[in-house]
Amino acid sequence: MLVRDAMNADVEPCGPTDNLATVAGIMWRNDCGVVPVLGDGRRVIGLITDRDICMAAATRDRLAREITVADVCAWQVHACAPQDDVRSALKTMEEHQVRRLPVIDRESGLVGMLSLHDIVRRATATRGRGGAGISHEDVMGALKALAEDPVGAATR
Repeated sequence: MLVRDAMNADVEPCGPTDNLATVAGIMWRNDCGVVPVLGDGRRVIGLITDRDICMAAATRDRLAREITVADVCAWQVHACAPQDDVRSALKTMEEHQVRRLPVIDRESGLVGMLSLHDIVRRATATRGRGGAGISHEDVMGALKALAEDPVGAATR
C-alpha cells in the first residue's frame, strides 16, 4: 500500500504567526492533534501538536491568543511522500517516535497527513483482500517503538 492510499488529503494548516487559540480551533474542527505549519509556497516548515499548545499555555503567563505558533512549534519535520510505501512511513515513525507524518511533494509542499491511525484503519478495511500489504507485525513494530522512552529521557 502506498502512502497516498492511506493518507488524509483534507488538512487545514496554520502559519508561524498564527496564535495558539487559532490552532486549537483548527484541531477542534478537524478532530486532530497535530497541524502542519506552512511557510512560503505551502512548504511544510514545522508541526504543532495539542501537547505543544497545552504545555505552552500551562508554563507561560500568557493567554493562548497571545502566544504564536513560532514560539512553540517543532521545527524538525520528518515526512514522507505520496508514492512511498506505507512500510517505509512506518519505519520513519518508528525511528523518530512520531505518530503522524506530513505528506509532502518534491518541493516540500503539503499534500496531506499520514497517521498511524490512518494506516491501521486502511489495513483493517482491506484485510483479506490482499490490497493492504501491511502486516500485524508492521503495525506492532511501530507501536512498540512509539511506546519506548526516547533515548536519553529521564526515568519516571
